[in-house]
Amino acid sequence: MQIDPRGPRFGALITMVVFAVVLVTGSAWLLAVQALFFAIGTFLGLPRTPYGLVYRWLVRPRLGPPGELESAMPPRFAQGVGLVISIVGVIGYAAGVTALGVTAAVLGLIAAFLNGVFGLCLGCEMYLLIRRVWPGRVARAAADKEVSL
Repeated sequence: MQIDPRGPRFGALITMVVFAVVLVTGSAWLLAVQALFFAIGTFLGLPRTPYGLVYRWLVRPRLGPPGELESAMPPRFAQGVGLVISIVGVIGYAAGVTALGVTAAVLGLIAAFLNGVFGLCLGCEMYLLIRRVWPGRVARAAADKEVSL
């Protein structure tokens, strides 16, 4: 599946604000809502997240079509990374280990900032690195087939 690369950046800008509010308020509930949004993006796909819906209905029509599309898999993996970070943060805040909650929120804020402002998706880069180091069976089978010819 191919997606408009501007959508995840838009979502990252909103996520950046959410993480900043979590840091200011210490709200485990707001972080839990963000974790839910990450879970939707991870398991159902980015276009189905609330931020993806806002982008598709309100923002994209004003921007016009994208110059190019990108694979949805790296941003979807990044949503999973965000989900893990958010869950750790919720556990930290809810258990009274504020330092853990703050650390997770700061990590999420940094990642969202880099993606939203500079277009550098850390989770996407992790996905690509993992794919290079640990290619899937299909890629390995195709490479073996080419070598044997």
